[in-house]
Amino acid sequence: MHLSQTLDLFPELTVTQILFKNVRNAAELRQNAVEGKIKGALLKPTMLVSPFQVLVAVNKAVHLEKISQMKTRSLFSEVILNLSPTNNISEAFKRFGISDGDDSVLVVLVHGKEESDPFSDVASKVDGQQVPVDDLSSLSDLEQIKKLYKITPQECGTLLDAVVCKMAAKDVM
Repeated sequence: MHLSQTLDLFPELTVTQILFKNVRNAAELRQNAVEGKIKGALLKPTMLVSPFQVLVAVNKAVHLEKISQMKTRSLFSEVILNLSPTNNISEAFKRFGISDGDDSVLVVLVHGKEESDPFSDVASKVDGQQVPVDDLSSLSDLEQIKKLYKITPQECGTLLDAVVCKMAAKDVM
């Protein structure tokens, strides 16, 4: 149901993604994250194309943390910022972080391999139904994503390719 992947550049770390739908306590979850009671990023699935997009954002966030170049105060807020096509932190949270009325959430955890069950604590706080992370694309709002990233019909490749390119290019444009 969840997806765990070891980071190639940081093999001591694992990224675990857990997807929930029919969530009834998004406001409480968001508040817990703000207060630091949830050690993870709580993302809005409607603005995500694929788990790979999240993995790219996590890789960049971990790299920036390792070289002390983060633009935000925590690794998880850096993940949210790295999903955005701009460097506006408040806009990134508005677009990619969960809102009080959301009914789905993608929880992203970054943890060491020695942590045997890092997601049971977070999963117990979510009042919703856990579904396979592979179902993420079924929750995507493709029109909103295209609009946010300013993706035109002339762009080559898949939507995921275009989104990841925009995420990567924002720091050099």
